[in-house]
Amino acid sequence: MFTRILIANRGEIACRVIDTAHRMGVATVAVFSDADRGARHVAMADAAVHIGGPAPRESYLRGDRIIAAALASGAEAIHPGYGFLSENPDFVDAVAAAGLVFIGPSGNAIRAMGLKDAAKRLMAEAGVPVVPGYHGAAQNPADLAREAAKIGYPVLIKAVAGGGGKGMRRVENAAGFAEALASAQGEAATAFGNPAVLVEKYVEKPRHIEVQVFGDGTRAVHLFERDCSLQRRHQKVIEEAPAPGMTAEMRAAMGQAAVRAAEAIGYSGAGTVEFIVDASEGLRPDRFWFMEMNTRLQVEHPVTEAITGVDLVEWQLRVAAGEPLPARQEDLRISGHAFEARLYAEDVPAGFLPATGTLTHLAFPPGARIDTGVRAGDTISPWYDPMIAKLTVHGASRAVALAQLSRALEATEVAGSVTNLGFLAALARHPGFRAGEVDTGLIGRDLAALAAAPAPAAAVVALAAIAAAGLEQGAGPMGGFTLWSPLRRAVLLEGHMATLVVRAPGQITVGLDGTDHDCVLNADGWWVDGASTGAHVVTHAGGISVFAAGAHHFNAVDPLARVAEVSGGGGLTLAPMPGLVKAVFVVPGQEVAAGERLAILEAMKMEHTLLAARAARVAEVLTAAGAQVEAGAALIRLELVE
Repeated sequence: MFTRILIANRGEIACRVIDTAHRMGVATVAVFSDADRGARHVAMADAAVHIGGPAPRESYLRGDRIIAAALASGAEAIHPGYGFLSENPDFVDAVAAAGLVFIGPSGNAIRAMGLKDAAKRLMAEAGVPVVPGYHGAAQNPADLAREAAKIGYPVLIKAVAGGGGKGMRRVENAAGFAEALASAQGEAATAFGNPAVLVEKYVEKPRHIEVQVFGDGTRAVHLFERDCSLQRRHQKVIEEAPAPGMTAEMRAAMGQAAVRAAEAIGYSGAGTVEFIVDASEGLRPDRFWFMEMNTRLQVEHPVTEAITGVDLVEWQLRVAAGEPLPARQEDLRISGHAFEARLYAEDVPAGFLPATGTLTHLAFPPGARIDTGVRAGDTISPWYDPMIAKLTVHGASRAVALAQLSRALEATEVAGSVTNLGFLAALARHPGFRAGEVDTGLIGRDLAALAAAPAPAAAVVALAAIAAAGLEQGAGPMGGFTLWSPLRRAVLLEGHMATLVVRAPGQITVGLDGTDHDCVLNADGWWVDGASTGAHVVTHAGGISVFAAGAHHFNAVDPLARVAEVSGGGGLTLAPMPGLVKAVFVVPGQEVAAGERLAILEAMKMEHTLLAARAARVAEVLTAAGAQVEAGAALIRLELVE
């Protein structure tokens, strides 16, 4: 076994690897950028090496610096985590050339699966079923359009390199093909440095089911399946294992196909074979097709660990150190059911835009597995993926595990940044999801309901008003009765006007919408109208957060500032986050319709299209393609058409 390894990554996966390595008695070396100097993974490791600036290309994508750090620190092996250099075969070869061990597959195995078109040809030769489509070398738009017509609409355009939904577009008809192709190729070129795409038949009721495999370079085993069908913008949101509705026949067929795929390329280490499944007639062994193989550990690997009892990172270290596969196929069993939810700093109502901010408060419930790379007080950086944590639960049955997931999400507390926490909680309550009726279109069909923030209960608003008045801890001695402390106070929250009357320390009447609510601070917290709220109230720079069977966030409003805002508002299109202006589609004087494209902003490895909110005339263009802008920067000013 190794005595010291370097983790060529950051965030929650770096922390995850460090946990297992330390449990096995293996020392760890972290690497960090300027943005991560005080990060959690740096604090957890036995040693840490600075490797460059905040942009990934200046640090986490600098294989030469990472290898130099490993050699200088005495590490014997490098664990890549996922993302960054984890599936870069040239980096794998460079690690080996430096006399180090890469904890993962060979460069040749990664190359074999690195391009989706070539991988599908290889899988077809190995007897693995593949989706009907065009995987050829021709990339001329006219040629690709002809191939799409042959396949039959709807089709899916996919970048041949990379993953994560980048460079992927669904096209309903021939009229939309050219624009979708250009957009997919542009995003693929930005994300992966390779604009090439393939075109496949779009499965009408698709489920995304993947199989965890593990190999030693000669033989492989599978550790059963995960269902990753709950997606938005082709990115996974909640994963579970095993897949609901899975039959023994289907599981055996998929597992055998995944093992054939791994053994066909001499795979070593942890990998995932992803399949698209046509669920229009249930799960049938003749209705699944190979999509791609991820030659690394997956983000959602904890659900497999939960149902098998296997530590996949431990297996990675053991096999990379020269040990044989730790188990035979017949030794592996499924126990219970598990879910994983990905908690992100993102603005759901704004279209899941990634968000930044300082996590002024962060708390997780007991009983759930939490994989995280941040702590309270840490900042969500614009440079990297905005994941806050992964919450994983395990129960004896799907129903039990899903109930645990709902409770865990409701008990999670995050303040300082907008998050998708409410969206995840709504998804866990969705009737179709609860019934196991999942497919990749579920979120899209019910997005409006899932993204809608539930109206807070009166008790929650009352507690927010008390906090806005600075009285969440009650009042000081004789508070509310001194000559200089008013008995009555008006508080304006975003969308709510409240009147507070302090009757005694810790006894306040809050008037909301013509109704008075009696609020009393007892030893176990605030009671409202005679009932315990069990609420936790947190005030922070971003406003007030009330955590009570869910999270509710409020902004206290300065009435004078609101008047100025209303009187001085304009038709400005602002940058929703820091990023690079990729393209500007309008010029001054141009008239635009509601929903028309104004510009594209590239941020957090994704392209975000900025649209006109209403019909208007372009008064000013305040930016240009290639400009790096901060969050809130004015990009385009619109004026109403007379």
